[in-house]
Amino acid sequence: MKIYNSLTRKKEDFEPIKKGKVSMYVCGPTVYDEPHIGHARSAYVFDVIRRYFLYRGYMVTFVRNVTDVDDKIIDKARKEFKGEDIMTAVQKVSEKYLAAYHEDMDRLGIEPPDHEPSAQKYIPKMVEFIELLIKRGYAYEADGDVYFDIKKAKDYGKLSKQNLEKMEIGARVAPGERKKDPLDFALWKKAKEDEPSWHSTWSEGRPGWHIECSVMSSDILDDEFDIHGGGIDLIFPHHENEIAQSEGAGKKFARYWLHNGLLTINGEKMAKSLGNFITIKNFGKSLDLLKLFFLSAHYRHPVDYTEESIKEMEEKRDRIFRFLRKADTRLEGYGEEVPINETYHANFVASMDDDFNTPMALGVIFKCVSDCNKIVDKEKLDDKDYEALVNARHFIRDVSKNIFGLNLDYKARDAAIKAVANAKEEEKKIDAKIQEREEARKRKDYKRADAIRKELLKEGIVVEDTKEGPVWRSKL
Repeated sequence: MKIYNSLTRKKEDFEPIKKGKVSMYVCGPTVYDEPHIGHARSAYVFDVIRRYFLYRGYMVTFVRNVTDVDDKIIDKARKEFKGEDIMTAVQKVSEKYLAAYHEDMDRLGIEPPDHEPSAQKYIPKMVEFIELLIKRGYAYEADGDVYFDIKKAKDYGKLSKQNLEKMEIGARVAPGERKKDPLDFALWKKAKEDEPSWHSTWSEGRPGWHIECSVMSSDILDDEFDIHGGGIDLIFPHHENEIAQSEGAGKKFARYWLHNGLLTINGEKMAKSLGNFITIKNFGKSLDLLKLFFLSAHYRHPVDYTEESIKEMEEKRDRIFRFLRKADTRLEGYGEEVPINETYHANFVASMDDDFNTPMALGVIFKCVSDCNKIVDKEKLDDKDYEALVNARHFIRDVSKNIFGLNLDYKARDAAIKAVANAKEEEKKIDAKIQEREEARKRKDYKRADAIRKELLKEGIVVEDTKEGPVWRSKL
């Protein structure tokens, strides 16, 4: 298996620290708002990677953190819970949006992490970690704040390929900061008025953002672990600073760095101000279409969301549905499942082994569908044909469910479509009855109009006459 390592900028053979075991740490949500489809991509990418390791027989320890103390959370707390104690308000905001995140991950069928540490619960250990950095000469206290001394970090910029000398040009110290160097970053922030705070050696305050991941990962996965993941936007400064902190504390940290590309909407960055902000909750279609859309691009590449691309994914999914529907019909009552088709399976695994190349792996699934459509449409099938179809059906359902987390239950979709169609047909009948009642009233045939009202009432439909005309609703 080869993995592209953002640290070395090349594909490398994957060799875990412990044979047969994979330790993964992925940067999770900052819980201050509803999750959007950009968050969905990152979460889904690493869910697929985790699932694939499990599929290949590895034992996986998967950690995804929660940032529940942050400037954005504090700002939201002041707006949503104005007048309340700031600590209580921050807690309410973080709990509200963490619950929303969990609900959306469940909608997406994304497995929960093995560990989900939160920043607030780790503050005492962050304080200990910062104390160690000060003791080792990598950090310094300045009037209640604590900063990491960037000049002490060996090879700073090796992940992001930033040049320290170029970074210094134009660097400034913000008002109120007490840094020795403009590039130094905060490990601990002394609390300002109306800010949440916790006790530390230096002041009542709160941790900087970068320190939490260094502390959580080393505490749960040890001082060296296999994979650190996150969005490409986290490479600098977040992940760069994590490396500096962890190595400053004497830890080896992550071996492989994996970063997913970002998502745009119709070529633009997603933003509420642009009106293109799509939450997971309001996606409005089957989330499997969103998953197929993500799978159709390599995880490292940027991806542009359009309505046309989702329609294309719907057509692709329906191709699979059509094949499975025909195969199930032709194979009804035919024997047991046979061993998975080695050719398709081998090609699929080879694709995923090549830095989790999901577009190529999807291509294997559709090649299987295309090949086997020629078989399933035959007028007469022999034993070899039956075996090929059973094999293909098993392969498609196996990898789609266990690795991609897709729901290929076409029967449920058919039933849903039928239910919608039936509901629309029922609405037409009700509308026709109401129209008949209106015509009876115009003829002053109130007996017939009243009879129609009673007929509808027996069916659970209440008709109400308004100035705009009759309206109906289901009986409560």
